[in-house]
Amino acid sequence: MNAYDEYMKQVVKPMRSELTDAGFTELVTPEDVQNHMANAEGVSLIMINSVCGCAAGLARPAVVAAVNDLDKKPDNLVTVFAGQDQDATATMRSYFEEIPPSSPSIAIWKDKELAYFIPREQIESNSMETIKDHLSGVLTQIVSS
Repeated sequence: MNAYDEYMKQVVKPMRSELTDAGFTELVTPEDVQNHMANAEGVSLIMINSVCGCAAGLARPAVVAAVNDLDKKPDNLVTVFAGQDQDATATMRSYFEEIPPSSPSIAIWKDKELAYFIPREQIESNSMETIKDHLSGVLTQIVSS
């Protein structure tokens, strides 16, 4: 591993931990993604993580808070890391190709199809509380249906 890769691995460690400590499973290889998408039952909340400021200040805290606020949670909490686990992220994005690549972003997958998507544009222009409330409302409807 070169010095840059080692440096970045250390830089993103707390960004990964923010989600994994909240119960998210990291999908770091294309095979991880394919296995999850082929075998996941019910609702999957997919967080496409990123190093950008709106991921740190808005997306990750909003996703964690939304999940914590729910009475009935998604069946699966998973994450891929854009810019870090590039092949896994590209594989995940291939499941919803009609959506332009966006990170951070949040996808909700139900019954083997994309049920909802929140792109970066709807993250970076809102407060953490607005994103959390939006996601909580959507998840409540999708998980309960």
